[in-house]
Amino acid sequence: MAAWEEKFESKISEVATVDDPAHDLLHFRRVVALSKDLCRRENGNPEVVVPAAWLHDLVIVPKDSPLRSQASRLSAEKAIEFLGQLGYPEKYFEPIFHAIHGHSFSANVDVKTIEAKIVQDADRLDGLGAIGVARCFATAGLLKRAFYNMDDPFCDEREPDDAQFTIDHFYKKLFKTAKTMKTKSGLEEGQRRVESMRVFLDSLRSEILR
Repeated sequence: MAAWEEKFESKISEVATVDDPAHDLLHFRRVVALSKDLCRRENGNPEVVVPAAWLHDLVIVPKDSPLRSQASRLSAEKAIEFLGQLGYPEKYFEPIFHAIHGHSFSANVDVKTIEAKIVQDADRLDGLGAIGVARCFATAGLLKRAFYNMDDPFCDEREPDDAQFTIDHFYKKLFKTAKTMKTKSGLEEGQRRVESMRVFLDSLRSEILR
């Protein structure tokens, strides 16, 4: 698998740039590492999980694009085309396509295989915890979004509006994400990461509300 992975990483390096720190090469490396760990814990097939994890965002569509919901399908199609060119075993193409297509929130695909559940969990876990906080603010910078609402930073008395405020995204989506994990290992890790995010918010609250 190591020889294949060199080719996968080389390919994804073509699209994973520092222009979007939330989806740079380090993101893919983290998702692959998480996927491998979950694969071992959940008895998945690494021949499906590893290429799907490396190539899950082969086509990157901005979060504010109207084409966002098509990104995972486009990535899956391009990944299978690439794997065919490499001569990767065709018997894995269908489950790899499903795993890539199903990983995205916006695609709203019902993941059916353990491999697809693993890749989805791994990608979502990278949006949580300390690294999730970092990625959230990196994306906010790209979208020129304010850190928080001056009058009610932590949505204590209003509905979250993450189109306007970065901290609102924690309440609107990220905390809920931890409950969407499809594997037992993913659920456990998701909860641990949410707790670290709450510690961050507690520290932020003590600094800005005086």
